[in-house]
Amino acid sequence: MTVRVTLLSPAMGAALREARFDDGDPLDDAGVRQARAAAGGLPRISAALCAPSPRCRGTATALGLSPASVPELRDLEVGGWRGRGLAELSAAEPEAVAAWLADPGAAPHGGESLLDLVARVGSWLDGRTDDDGRLLAVVEPAVVRAAVVHALELPLRLFWRLDVPPLTLTELTGRAGRWNLRCGRPPAPEPAPPVS
Repeated sequence: MTVRVTLLSPAMGAALREARFDDGDPLDDAGVRQARAAAGGLPRISAALCAPSPRCRGTATALGLSPASVPELRDLEVGGWRGRGLAELSAAEPEAVAAWLADPGAAPHGGESLLDLVARVGSWLDGRTDDDGRLLAVVEPAVVRAAVVHALELPLRLFWRLDVPPLTLTELTGRAGRWNLRCGRPPAPEPAPPVS
């Protein structure tokens, strides 16, 4: 039997719209409307999960889900950069930003490195068993990237090359040690299973 982990990036929020690191803002009205409009396109699932951020919880609620919050699926912890924009940081701390973007082990913000993020998300992913069935997890884009990098054993430098638009599904199927990827599809109703 195969476990299916579908990662859904949350709806657009103020932090994403303003190109800044999330600082715990709730989902705004436009994001709620977008998520409600996508609700009919979710795949069949056996369990719903979400990251503990207000944006992920708000997206899950707007989708009509009652997910369990999973701390291991929290966003990249950016320490002192929380709430700040990348353009602002690049002007104020150009060396720190350059080091962070170039070195997966760097954490000049005082938070978590990409190495740490990928290890945390990968450990959670590899802990899934066949009994987990079809999981849907609403998680931040950095968590989607980390899961893909881990599952496909990609070089960490490719983390920044993976785009994860709001309200898109990334599907990993398989089991620990052998994952397949289906990425970037928008929520759309799945065809009904054949009647036998």
